[in-house]
Parts: sequence; C-alpha cells; structure tokens
Amino acid sequence: MHLGLIGGIGPAATEVYYRALVRAYAAANQRLALTIVNTDAREMIANLEAGRAVEQAAIFAGYVRQLRDGGCDTAVITSMGGHFCIVELEAISTLPVLSAVPALNQYFATHEANRVGVLGTRAVMVSKLYGVDTVDVVVPPAEDLATVHSAYVTLAAAGTATPKQCSYFHEAARKLHDEQGADVVVLGGTDLSIAFKDANLNFPVVDSALIHVEAVVRSAMEQR
Repeated sequence: MHLGLIGGIGPAATEVYYRALVRAYAAANQRLALTIVNTDAREMIANLEAGRAVEQAAIFAGYVRQLRDGGCDTAVITSMGGHFCIVELEAISTLPVLSAVPALNQYFATHEANRVGVLGTRAVMVSKLYGVDTVDVVVPPAEDLATVHSAYVTLAAAGTATPKQCSYFHEAARKLHDEQGADVVVLGGTDLSIAFKDANLNFPVVDSALIHVEAVVRSAMEQR
C-alpha cells in the first residue's frame, strides 16, 4: 500500500509520523511506499479556531487529490487538531482516510486504563478526543482550556518547545493525573511529543500520533 500523509500541521508531528513509519516498516522487513504533501499550518489553525470544518475539509480534499494523483492508496492526517473536520473530509475524499479516532478507541479498549486525561487543541479536548468512548476521558478545567489551547498552537506552529513550555505542559499533565484521577495522559496534540521528550513523570504518558501510526501500519500490512 502506498501511504499518503497530509503533513506540515505542524512540522514536528510530520517528523514523528515519518520516523515511526520508517521504523515500523524496517522492523517488518517491508518496503515503505510513502508520499507527503505539505499543508499550511497557519491556515488550518485559523479554520480550526473559527470552526470552519467544511472549508478545511475542502482544503484537505485538494491535498488528497494530489496524493491520489501521486499513486497513493490512502490518506492520513498527521494532526489530531486536523481531525476536527474528519467527518466532512471523509464525505468528499477521493481516497480512504485512515482516521486516528477508531485507532484511539481500539487502543484504550485493549489497555488497562479507566480514565485518561487529554492535552491538545480546544477541539480535541472539548470533544474528548472526538468522541472516544471506550474509556472515561477528562480534560483541563474550563478556565484552563483556552490557555492550554493557545500554548499548544504556539508550540505546534514553531515546531520546537522551550524549557518554559515543557514545564507548563508537564504541570498540566500532572494536574490531570493528581486532580482529576487520570491513569494515563494522552498527548492529543501530535506535536506535544517535543515537550515530553525528556519528561520525568510518575505516571504514564502516551502519544496519540504513535497510536495512530500503529493502526496505519496494521491496516497497510493487512492490505498489501
């Protein structure tokens, strides 16, 4: 299967997906067929914040057509924030879209966790990972949502994390664990791995991007 990634939203997340796919295919001794198109993170963020799902889906659909014309068999959005328009995109996409939402549902259905906390964009947090229902999902309190969202968007656009940003997100994760009883904290922003790379926390943190990649690889291997 020739995989197509919609990347650039943001660059750090695209790199996470790329490296994880390369590792997975090398481990399986398989050849990776992959094409990446680069979308505009600023445009996507503006549409996300304005709730323009139909408009963003149309933009993504244009990139999907590029991937199709380049020989891809399926498309992947390398951003949990970008999944805010996944339903609208699936309705008009010229390729099958491998969504992260079913992957997250399946992951939590088979792992021991009663409650998970989520950090990411406002859309990811308020929707509780776009409706994941195999586990209880908790998010930062209402008064903190805007700050977490803004901090994440800034990090994603830059593609790097300062020590101050890392400390902020580590503390936000601790609050989800200590104050809201989260057994696991999910990095629901696919660029957040750069802020947690050297984190020393006393509770598990899982990356939604890597969970998504695992599901993409399984699907691709089954259909090769």
